[in-house]
Amino acid sequence: QVQLVESGGGLVQPGGSLRLSCAASGIIFSIYDMGWYRQAPGKQRELVAAITSGSNTNYADSVKGRFTISRDNAKNTVYLQMNSLKPEDAAVYYCNADRAVSLGRLGYWGQGTQVTVSS
Repeated sequence: QVQLVESGGGLVQPGGSLRLSCAASGIIFSIYDMGWYRQAPGKQRELVAAITSGSNTNYADSVKGRFTISRDNAKNTVYLQMNSLKPEDAAVYYCNADRAVSLGRLGYWGQGTQVTVSS
C-alpha cells in the first residue's frame, strides 16, 4: 500500500518560514520524481517545486529564491523549505510521487497539509 504523508504545515506570519515533509512508504522512493503542489480555494492545483530521481530541481516562478525542495532517499522523505512566506502562498500543499512506466506515468498523492500565512 502506497502512502505519502505530509507534515509541517501550519499558521505563519508573512515573512516567516515553514518546512514541509513528505514521508513515503510502499514505493521504491529513489526511483520516483517527487513534487510539491498547492491548491488555494477557488484555484487550480499548481506545481510549486519538483525534484527528479536524479535530484534535478524545478520551481514555479512565484517561489524561486524563496522555496527549496530536497530529498533524502535514505529516509524516503522529500522536503520543502519555505522562506519569506507571503499571504499568496497560503494553500493546501500536496506531495506527489511520479515515475515513468511502460504505458505512461504512475503517480501517487498525499492527503495534503494546510499552510496559512497571516498576521
